[in-house]
Amino acid sequence: MTSAPSTTTDEAPKAADPTPKPGTWAPLRPLVLRLHFYAGLLVAPFLLVAAVTGLLYAGSFQAEKIIYADELTVSKVGDTELPISQQVAAAREAHPEGTVSAVRPAPEDDATTRVLLSGVKGIDPDHTLAVFVDPYTAKVEGALEQYGSTGALPLRTWISEFHRNLHLGETGRLYSELAASWLWVIAGGGLVLWFARRRTQRKVRGTTGRRRTLGLHGSVGVWAAAGFIFLSATGLTWSTYAGANIDELRTQLGQSTPSVTSTTGGDHAGHGASASAGDAEHGVGLDKVLAAARAEGLGDPVEIVPPADETSAYVVKQVGRSFPTKQGAVAVDPTSGQVIDVLRFADYPVLAKLTRWGIDLHTGILFGLVNQIALMLLALSLILLIVWGYRMWWQRGRGSAFGRPIPRGAWQKVPPQILLPCVVVIAVLGYFVPLLGIPLAAFLVVDVVLGEIAHRRASRA
Repeated sequence: MTSAPSTTTDEAPKAADPTPKPGTWAPLRPLVLRLHFYAGLLVAPFLLVAAVTGLLYAGSFQAEKIIYADELTVSKVGDTELPISQQVAAAREAHPEGTVSAVRPAPEDDATTRVLLSGVKGIDPDHTLAVFVDPYTAKVEGALEQYGSTGALPLRTWISEFHRNLHLGETGRLYSELAASWLWVIAGGGLVLWFARRRTQRKVRGTTGRRRTLGLHGSVGVWAAAGFIFLSATGLTWSTYAGANIDELRTQLGQSTPSVTSTTGGDHAGHGASASAGDAEHGVGLDKVLAAARAEGLGDPVEIVPPADETSAYVVKQVGRSFPTKQGAVAVDPTSGQVIDVLRFADYPVLAKLTRWGIDLHTGILFGLVNQIALMLLALSLILLIVWGYRMWWQRGRGSAFGRPIPRGAWQKVPPQILLPCVVVIAVLGYFVPLLGIPLAAFLVVDVVLGEIAHRRASRA
């Protein structure tokens, strides 16, 4: 009886690796892939419009400075600025129509003062007529229609409304809300698919055809995904339906944006607070009100809002949002010139601060030019991703026709312990973000119906 020769540890044959058990991701991948494919396919046209108009809007800040340079800047910087009251008087002499709704003193040495008039014939009721006055000579440099708290002039206003609602009013806002509702889903699904792929499958260099397009699509998408998710979340904060739900939630949590108290609680009639129709001078006047606000530390740029009635105070608020914390406001009694209320940005609740920063980042205001360049890069990335996405679909059909869609029925392979929590999460999100929930429900219904029809046809054959 012979014995088998002994072997060293290194020479011993290695045991075969056990077959890996399917993990949580295995049944989920086809479902995520199908959702990413169809969401991208159907929502991509809306996202493309949003990306192009968003790109234009991000560039409109700098374009505005060039196009409206004559109105925005003075021809020569003087030694001493004239009183605000004198500048407003010059604006009213040139434009006696409407009423003075606000005054924005020149924020820089070479900038003009804006006197904002509301109720002007021919001007949108939601807009104002901005009269630009040289603060050194009181010369009126021009007048332009203005919109919003950021002081958007005609070019930026037109692009902004195109981005927001395609110039179709409230109905048109549904397009942008649909795009914002689905952008984070598409970006999140793409991230999951990218990191689930083997490292060798992510390469772009040395690849061709559909694999190269897929590599480009994934590489750019993974770097831009965080930005897309941010744009989606912040865009929803002032949308029609999801935005209303978010506002209601913030109110219930006590996280609404506060405002300075502008009610004096007294009657100023007969105490020098009355003013002629359309005049901004009430009581102590604009100059003393501005001085009181400066004493409270409110730096440029600021906006002075005259009292709305005899029981209201002046409100002076900071309107420059390029720096996160410059959002202070004060109320000034028109009879005494005393500050009766102060609101600092530090007093804002946490969600109010996050909302303010989020909106300002989304609109390219926070951090100025750097913010605008980042938004332009994100918009360009989204445009490229959409083009590559459709190209991959074409290449899936071998370059002669669009390829087959991702097979249906993926959800049936997901274990109940995973599927049920996913359904609950989707239902909750669909309730708070209806333009995500309603299209998703419609897609599922149509998908089930088409699958049933295909099944019956197959069984008859």
